[in-house]
Amino acid sequence: MKGGYRPGSGRPPGSKTARLSCMRFAGNAVRLQLHALAYNLANFLRTLALPEEVKYWSLTTLRDRLVKIGARIVRHGRAVTFQLAEFLVPHALFRQILAAIAALRPPLPPPARC
Repeated sequence: MKGGYRPGSGRPPGSKTARLSCMRFAGNAVRLQLHALAYNLANFLRTLALPEEVKYWSLTTLRDRLVKIGARIVRHGRAVTFQLAEFLVPHALFRQILAAIAALRPPLPPPARC
């Protein structure tokens, strides 16, 4: 292994560039834009829709505790229930977060009259 090069890593021998996910510039540019959009969306959510006790969590903590939640889907007749694991985020805190996100939704317009 010369200069940290591994065959199949996408870098030529002697290259000092970072290892990127795509071989073409356009693919990496799109991936960077998607990451920037996701980061900005997460910061927007964190500042507007999260309770005070959660507002200062890092984005990694938010992802690990709110997005990567294990759940089981249970169906009874017409009802579908998500049974979430409660060990990372307490039930009351999760309800607060959902209520704050729902409050961001604009009110429904009045029904049109004929």
